[in-house]
Amino acid sequence: MNILLIDDDTELTDLMCRFLEHEGFAVDTAADGTSGLDRMRKEVFDLAVIDVMMPGKNGMDVLRELRAFSRLPVIMLTARGEEMDRIIGLELGADDYIAKPCNPRELAARIRAVLRRSEAGSSDTAQTEEAPQVQRIGPFEWHPQARRILENGLEIVLTSSEYNILSALLSHAGSVVEKHALTEQALGKRHGPFDRTLDVHIGRIRKKLAPLSNGEPRIKTVRSVGWLLALD
Repeated sequence: MNILLIDDDTELTDLMCRFLEHEGFAVDTAADGTSGLDRMRKEVFDLAVIDVMMPGKNGMDVLRELRAFSRLPVIMLTARGEEMDRIIGLELGADDYIAKPCNPRELAARIRAVLRRSEAGSSDTAQTEEAPQVQRIGPFEWHPQARRILENGLEIVLTSSEYNILSALLSHAGSVVEKHALTEQALGKRHGPFDRTLDVHIGRIRKKLAPLSNGEPRIKTVRSVGWLLALD
């Protein structure tokens, strides 16, 4: 797997590169946001790790511009305790975040988790040969093998994490999916008491879906329990 690490901290970058390469990843680096974005336009990577705090074009700028042309899985490196950076990163389409200074082993684990979720045919989303290639659920047309979801004939542009969340809700359409179950199924991790990752992702997905006939959002929050995808 080819990883692009964008960070102006050369000492940290060197440490992370050595560890990730030892773990079996091929790692390329960029020391600033502009060159990192340029490389992602011209080259093929499986995932990018982007530091938020960089001079010039910062990590948020890079992510915002990247999402205009690519669904490449992204992990953001944020300052420890800066919750707003994490929320903004998720709102812009990041798949996960990790606080700096971070343990290289944890970063490697996060990378593997995001890559597993983004791979078509992974254990969480793979369909058996007997399963239908297209499932029609209410206004949705779900293509599990291609990891595509259409609503009323129009494809919904989703990040990898957003796709996993929406497909999990689709598979239980009309029923409540609990927070802990959705976090484990869609994001591959445990739901923490102060973890707002799901809330942010679902907020983004709501904006991409047409409302119900009564004008209410299609994804309903069941307070203290989870979420429900309504089909009218």
